Amino acid sequence: MSDSAIIRIRNLGKSFGDHTVLKGIDFDVEPSQVVVVIGPSGSGKSTFLRCCNGLEQAETGSIEICGTRLLDQGQLVADHELNRLRTEVGMVFQSFNLFPHLSVLHNVTLGPRMLRSASRDEAERKAMALLEKVGLAHKAHAMPASLSGGQKQRVAIARALAMAPRVMLFDEPTSALDPELVGEVLQVMKVLAAEGMTMVVVTHEMGFAREVADVVVVMDGGGIIEAGPPSVIFSTPTQERTRGFLQAVLTRQ
Repeated sequence: MSDSAIIRIRNLGKSFGDHTVLKGIDFDVEPSQVVVVIGPSGSGKSTFLRCCNGLEQAETGSIEICGTRLLDQGQLVADHELNRLRTEVGMVFQSFNLFPHLSVLHNVTLGPRMLRSASRDEAERKAMALLEKVGLAHKAHAMPASLSGGQKQRVAIARALAMAPRVMLFDEPTSALDPELVGEVLQVMKVLAAEGMTMVVVTHEMGFAREVADVVVVMDGGGIIEAGPPSVIFSTPTQERTRGFLQAVLTRQ
């Protein structure tokens, strides 16, 4: 248990009807740490991530992020606290969720203008800097329909960063992309990691996990079966289930 953790989760449990999705998860993330969560489909990875910003409500346990108690013994904080917390926790989904009727620039500036009361000039100046970071400044006035999947996901990352979050959550951000577009999104995430952004990433991209993760967490059956540095998880995992999963995934890749 860490006193310095920016994310602190204890005994997290979640069910959908009679199906238990998360079972007693304990989890800490330190500031500037990159944690990559891997495991077979249906192991609870995405549900776990969605519980971390209140998109799903766990029934048991506690979640504390950025010094705010999000969940306490299965009870969510007040709505105004939840909304404030979401300005500090950015999330990038499998699908890009861009507003199709707004330009790239407008998509990125909307959150800061509505939720952080940023002026138009301030929001656009910051948005252009972020679009430059993700390699898309030249697409600022384009509409989402004209972008490739990789470009849309990079805009989604810029949009999340525009809120100046302290933590970024990524839910399989490359799973909806054609293989040749995966690299451009992972490269942006590598830059964020190098800059010290605290990140929790659910992914099947094992190369990214090996290269960038500080900690790899392996989930199966709704629980964490092991965790450790990538050098250990990928070379000498302790669990047979981890060995089987890695063998299957790495064979495909």
